[in-house]
Amino acid sequence: MMSYSHKSNEMNTRRNLVSLLTILLVLVSCSDLEEKYGGNLTSDQVGTSDTKPLYDNIHRALQGAFQNPFEVIALSEIPTDESMIPTRASNWDDNGVWRQLHLHKWTADHQSVVGAFVDLSGVVFAATDYLRYQNPPVLMASARFYRAWAMYWLMDLFDQVPYRDPGESTLLEARVRKWPDNLNYIIDEVNAVMPTLPDSGPASAPTKYAAKMLLMKCYLNKAVYANRQSPQFDTGDMNKVIALADDIINSNQYSFSSNYFDNFATDNDTRGRENIFTEENVGGVFVNSLLIWYVHFPLHYNSSGGGFNGWATLSDFYDKFKEGDMRRGQAYIASGGPPNPGKRINMGFLVGQQYDLDTDAPLVDTDGITPLVFTPEVRIIETGANLNITGIRPQKYAVDYPNLSSFTVDNDWVYFRFPDVLLMKAEAILRGGTATSAGAYGSSALELVNSIRTHPSRGTSALSSVDLSVLLDERGRELWLECWRRQDLIRFGKFLQAFQEKDYTSDTKYLVFPIPNQQLFVNKNLVQNTGYN
Repeated sequence: MMSYSHKSNEMNTRRNLVSLLTILLVLVSCSDLEEKYGGNLTSDQVGTSDTKPLYDNIHRALQGAFQNPFEVIALSEIPTDESMIPTRASNWDDNGVWRQLHLHKWTADHQSVVGAFVDLSGVVFAATDYLRYQNPPVLMASARFYRAWAMYWLMDLFDQVPYRDPGESTLLEARVRKWPDNLNYIIDEVNAVMPTLPDSGPASAPTKYAAKMLLMKCYLNKAVYANRQSPQFDTGDMNKVIALADDIINSNQYSFSSNYFDNFATDNDTRGRENIFTEENVGGVFVNSLLIWYVHFPLHYNSSGGGFNGWATLSDFYDKFKEGDMRRGQAYIASGGPPNPGKRINMGFLVGQQYDLDTDAPLVDTDGITPLVFTPEVRIIETGANLNITGIRPQKYAVDYPNLSSFTVDNDWVYFRFPDVLLMKAEAILRGGTATSAGAYGSSALELVNSIRTHPSRGTSALSSVDLSVLLDERGRELWLECWRRQDLIRFGKFLQAFQEKDYTSDTKYLVFPIPNQQLFVNKNLVQNTGYN
């Protein structure tokens, strides 16, 4: 464990983190090679005991797609009213790629578009590769679930899902599913494997309830995938969402954590009682280190633990939280972390003067003079003397201080949480579904939302009424930076609207991302999405 009192060690760690950024970019760019392990072997040449590396490849591809903050999460969050990566003089310029995302100006060659499509397709490839062999039924079912999960995100982001059947030659171009075949296939696959998935177990492995939650996402967004510009929600689909939610609630396996940020702590595999589906990370294991980028991206270079001074939250979004809402920020006691003698906010949204979490001394900017005061005001291009410190910083996952020196984290990445079940049920009721009572959370949309807000782990006041607009805000407050904001804004008809630092309505083509040009070149079954050249 590193000594937090020795600032020379911490400064070295910060410098090494910056160097690690370049190293990891190279490693991620090589992930395609790893996905093809065993790709030229026959089933007779690979025995059941030899397929673990193939299963591990599924998880490596998942980590690349989701925990690398340049891919799925970048596409899901930066183009929204929730966050952006400001250009700070020459820092974070990167030829304008982050501005392009926030301003809805991306193209088919955008690095995040390419990376997300390739790595999600890599999950599909790796799972299909594993399914060529005879393995324990629960692992086969899990591989099919992971494949359906990646296909769901390909459908959501790109509207097209390349696929091959297990054993099908990779010399042939992958076939492509579009609406409605892609959604029907995903639903059928999840229903097919659900009986084989375990009823309980660690969230880092698929269970029946992870499968039910994926089905909830499918039915809730079904109308969107049919018509992204003007979805018409079907009452039958909404009732399916409600029934699935009740199954998860009545399992009594999930409840609110005692602290909201326990779900994202370094030991969230034991603390996070809300987590239904996660991706395991192991502190000290370098292959699991992609989440460290996301953890440190918002933090200033001089922050405790060091950072990359990247992501910022927009003040309009921050203002949606009431003062005292514990989801907005709190002094969190992290396992193995510094003592934080001043009880400074270190989780949530960091705003105002920042402090050394060992000594409580006020921090300064890189010039050694200017107080490190994060301001609500931030522009998409910063040029002033305070350009390094503008913007509220979102800190969702706790810094893993004990593993800083190995550049790894022990926080498990969260895909699904229990409060989202309650919020989706509330939304389905508001969209015409029949209200039901399950558990102690109430039967109306208002009761469901207030069961979250008034829990001591959130500690905010009950709402007097709820409609779809209020519910969208509540989803933002509960699920910020968990990859759902873009999807939510599209479903609620607000994604194309003007928001902070984007003062115009976007073209409807931006409701889906383009197929990367390189993929169109190698697979003639893919067709560029409407509006993209």
